[in-house]
Amino acid sequence: MAEGKNWEVSLLLDFYGEMLTEKQREVIDLYYNQDLSLAEISQIAHITRQGVRDSIKRGETMLFEFEEKLHLAQRFQKQQQALQEIAEMCGQLRRYASTHVYSKQIIQLTDQIAGIARQLSEQEENS
Repeated sequence: MAEGKNWEVSLLLDFYGEMLTEKQREVIDLYYNQDLSLAEISQIAHITRQGVRDSIKRGETMLFEFEEKLHLAQRFQKQQQALQEIAEMCGQLRRYASTHVYSKQIIQLTDQIAGIARQLSEQEENS
């Protein structure tokens, strides 16, 4: 994989790709997600290597501007982190309840909370 690529662009493409032109979306996808070179993309897209580079740069700029204004990727990452922390805390609470308190109700509730956190995380990843 090429050095110097800002892999955050790939994440931003997932959130804002539909707001780019079809050509920008295609070349950014080929460059970041398929890891093709500018020369390979120019053959596929039937534009010059410089045209590919310019399209990628314009698209990257737009993606970062969208994120700066909307913060969707940042919020998604924070939500994923929070859901992971909830699941970890539920595991800790479940272990404590099973060794110290011996409460089936606490264990069941922590399992339910962890299950909800998992479902939310999976829904976000699949949408």
